[in-house]
Amino acid sequence: AKFKEINEAYEVLSDPEKRSIYDRYGHAGLSGDFADFSGFGGFGGLESIIEEFFGDFGFRRTRRRAPRRGSDLYYELSISFEEAAFGTEKEIEISRYEICPHCHGTGAEPGTTPIRCPQCNGTGEVRNIRNTFLGSFVTVTTCPRCEGTGEVIVSPCTQCHGNRKARVKRKLVVEIPPGVDDGTRIRLSGEGDAGDMGGPSGNLYVVISVRPHPYFRREGNDIYLELPINIVQAALGDEVEIPTLDGPEKFVIPPGTQPGQSFRLRGKGIPKLHRNGRGDMYVTIKVVIPKELTPKQRELLVELGKTMGKEVFPQDKGFFKRVKDVFKA
Repeated sequence: AKFKEINEAYEVLSDPEKRSIYDRYGHAGLSGDFADFSGFGGFGGLESIIEEFFGDFGFRRTRRRAPRRGSDLYYELSISFEEAAFGTEKEIEISRYEICPHCHGTGAEPGTTPIRCPQCNGTGEVRNIRNTFLGSFVTVTTCPRCEGTGEVIVSPCTQCHGNRKARVKRKLVVEIPPGVDDGTRIRLSGEGDAGDMGGPSGNLYVVISVRPHPYFRREGNDIYLELPINIVQAALGDEVEIPTLDGPEKFVIPPGTQPGQSFRLRGKGIPKLHRNGRGDMYVTIKVVIPKELTPKQRELLVELGKTMGKEVFPQDKGFFKRVKDVFKA
């Protein structure tokens, strides 16, 4: 079966009309006008059949070096919690490859010009003929001497040494929008490395790293604050000053506030990235129990306990009943 396919492939190669159709339309053209060759589709066309037996030559063509886009660059930028919330501008310095300012990208010392490559005669390609029992095959590869440019630099540029590009330090201003989060990437189009052979420059990606805040914790567009208070403030209530993203603000602790109780402050969170509105701020109460008491404080707490009686443990009935039920089971 394989030799039948090779013979069919050879018929195409040796017939100028069929080879012309294949070169223009691939095996689809052959399957339309020459039904006997429709089987080539299962093997990826003539190239796959020949390549399987004789390697990669004859049909896979390496073209002259084409324009190539420059590499992308990445820069990690550390900002504060507040800067991430409200946005800012930052000046950064990067190192990138640019078209050599001395030779203007020719790679040759000013006053000199590259010569036509003697190996490929300026085509950028090298052709080799290989004879097989199927006939002669021509391989076309990129010229190893000029690397596909068709030119050879005789007097390399003293600045870039013939590389056509030079590493340059540049200062750029990055606009950071409100609401960015840790790991957010900001793209600066065309600010990466210069391209090759007239290709476009790559991009610069600024990766945001947000420093932790001493008080706030962020989840999405919401922020969380743990507010420590004492048992008197929890029992009697109080008015205290708390930090917010907008500055210090008054916060009312209602009487009878329980440990772990959370209060929601609408619109006091992080601005939404590229949208209107803000998240919320949640204040979670942490009642701090003193580890050491003065004699007077201890006396007062004992007297308070006497006045409250069993009310000190308002959950006694339900709690102890559940414990008894567990042991009975």
